[in-house]
Amino acid sequence: MSGQTISDRLLAARHSIAGQGLAKAVCKATTEEVIGPKKKHLDYLLHCTNEPNVSIPQLANLLIERSQNSNWVVVFKSLVTTHHLMCYGNERFTQYLASSNCSFQLNNFLDKGNVAGNNIFICLCYDMSPYIRRYAKYLNEKALAYRTVAFDFCKVKRGKEDGTLRTMPADKLLKTLPALQGQIDALLEFDCSANDLTNGVVNTAFLLLFRDLIRLFACYNDGIINLLEKYFEMNKKQCKDALDFYKKFLVRMDRVAEFLKVAENVGIDKGDIPDLTRAPSSLLEALEAHLATLEGKKPTTSSSSNISLAQHNGAMAANAEQIDESLKRQALAEEEAAMNQYKKSTNPFLSSPTSTTAPPPILDLFGSDVDGGSSHTTQSAYDSSHKASDDLLQLAANPFATPTGAAPVIPAMPAQSQAGSWATGPSQNGFGGHFATDNSFVNAFGASANGSTNGECLVFRHFLFVSFFLFMFLFLPSFVCLRFYFQKIF
Repeated sequence: MSGQTISDRLLAARHSIAGQGLAKAVCKATTEEVIGPKKKHLDYLLHCTNEPNVSIPQLANLLIERSQNSNWVVVFKSLVTTHHLMCYGNERFTQYLASSNCSFQLNNFLDKGNVAGNNIFICLCYDMSPYIRRYAKYLNEKALAYRTVAFDFCKVKRGKEDGTLRTMPADKLLKTLPALQGQIDALLEFDCSANDLTNGVVNTAFLLLFRDLIRLFACYNDGIINLLEKYFEMNKKQCKDALDFYKKFLVRMDRVAEFLKVAENVGIDKGDIPDLTRAPSSLLEALEAHLATLEGKKPTTSSSSNISLAQHNGAMAANAEQIDESLKRQALAEEEAAMNQYKKSTNPFLSSPTSTTAPPPILDLFGSDVDGGSSHTTQSAYDSSHKASDDLLQLAANPFATPTGAAPVIPAMPAQSQAGSWATGPSQNGFGGHFATDNSFVNAFGASANGSTNGECLVFRHFLFVSFFLFMFLFLPSFVCLRFYFQKIF
């Protein structure tokens, strides 16, 4: 059977005459042609779900009405169209299906075949009827789950940071997981093999179910991880429910793996199929042991080990404590050694020089010997009379001395071309080295009459000092008294 039938064309014409554009689009999407719904019809219906002037109840009722047809192709395509709108359409469509009492009543659907004389189509009708019943059950369960939790598991956020089920509280999570499990069970009950995917209608339904399963199992995995993270903080009743959920999760994981294997066999890209890895069996044993401890029972022994699970957990805890203590002691020892080395190398108050070699000579800029002979003698005498720790900051030493012991580099004076300049040579002014002596100073500036250059300076200083004190103690009080006197008069 290829192309639209006469009944499809007549029904579409009748809706066109009546001006029922929405009903015509539903009719076009659910024809008797054995192919999946055409993309242009699905896109038009998706656009209708986002339009505010389109009645969502009318659209849903039209699809439910088409599912009551006796032809399995029409029924199957109406279910596929409904599923497509629930996945990619506006959420108002799913909300209406979840809130209304209308659902797909196809528990006893059976198409006995109305094409006489064609055994191929008769066999196909019988073969597709069970999948139609299972598919309708899944869509009803999907709407029921939305009614229970008020969100679609296929559209919620997933992941560690802001996943809905990953960050859900334990009490709410225990109430949410049953709805998710029911939806996954209804999907896995579709249970088709690669040999059953023989036409475009069932292939389209299988592809939609595959995409739903990937999203549902991701949410299911987030919920189980969240449950296990909070397992050891729950009470006895919650631990019992959580352990039951985890056991059912392991069973469903095997069934999901079988479904994904069928998807791989029919040609779905392997990059779109996740790799499922089972948790180790020791995790289940640890959960059972914790529940037994809460119930006051002795934990059962493992069949693969001679020691009990409690002893195993105790040994693991003891090993962890020993590892922590050894790491702590090692870190403290390394830190103490590094601190001691740092103190010895940087802090002068914690160590004294241990070297027996004499320190390098320090050049005394104010010594009488420029070559440093007398300064070396003075420095050695000082070192012999004092300890190294008595003057840690070298306060008694000459602050203007160079620690290297080398003579300071003094730039040479530029040559003067004028005659009689005092800096033309050392013989004119009596300079015998880098610094001037008393004789050179007298030759350059002259000497006093009595041969004393400091006496006159001292007499002048005493004169100034006496004059200042006479002014302070004699004239200043009189001035203050006269000021107060004139203030009283005026």
